[in-house]
Amino acid sequence: MTVDDLPRLGFGTYSEDDRSQWAENVQTALDVGYRHVDTAQVYENEQYVGEGLAAANVDREDVFLATKTVHHDVPPSPDEVGEAIDGCLDRLGVDAVDLLYVHWPSGMYDAEAVLPAFDAARDAGKVRHVGLSNFTPELLDEARDVLDAPLFAHQVEMHPLLQQDDLVEYAQRHDHWLVAYSPLAQGGVFDVPVIREIADKHDASPAQVSLAWLLSKDNVATIPKSSSRDHMRDNLAAQDLALDDEDIARIDGIETERRLVDPDHGPWNW
Repeated sequence: MTVDDLPRLGFGTYSEDDRSQWAENVQTALDVGYRHVDTAQVYENEQYVGEGLAAANVDREDVFLATKTVHHDVPPSPDEVGEAIDGCLDRLGVDAVDLLYVHWPSGMYDAEAVLPAFDAARDAGKVRHVGLSNFTPELLDEARDVLDAPLFAHQVEMHPLLQQDDLVEYAQRHDHWLVAYSPLAQGGVFDVPVIREIADKHDASPAQVSLAWLLSKDNVATIPKSSSRDHMRDNLAAQDLALDDEDIARIDGIETERRLVDPDHGPWNW
């Protein structure tokens, strides 16, 4: 397994209002040039993401499509997990997704029930790659012991204000992707003096600097979201911003630890 076939700068689709906007947003993002789209069952927008994918003038096989499942039953059986996976595919209007994540390792999650169903979906051709989201290193170890499929990606909140050094090192050691969600700290990076100074130096935006910093890390990808064509283009252009070693070291030196997605069921709170 290699980490070479994931577009490193993807398009996130989480929002708490107007789920239907993601049909147009996804279509626009693909038109602008994104080729990695990320959604989830709990976002309640898979139908609209699928509509945007179908409406775009881009072949399905050229888009890396990822989603995530949740498991509400107590305890979930492999059949019930399989039904949840099929529900994602039905709502997206596709026969298969390129990457399927377990969204949270909490609540009704049970590795022995959930992960074999992911393996079965991969064997059946419904899922190309298996991923996990919001896990700790210890839970990643457990999951890798249960899975037959190689772990392809682990998705977590990551940005200059929450740098996730341990999980970056884990991803590099085990050769999977670490996919950063909320990569702009929900706008928090815009007011960080170091980020603004580096942006001025490169005639770039603070968003581009933050995304370029993430992309400077081996095995790290990111999925910023936007509903504006201009912001989509701005974010995508971060791929062309080359930060120098001093820039990277200055951002690495930010000592803030600001976690924005912090539910009680997050495993770091156990």
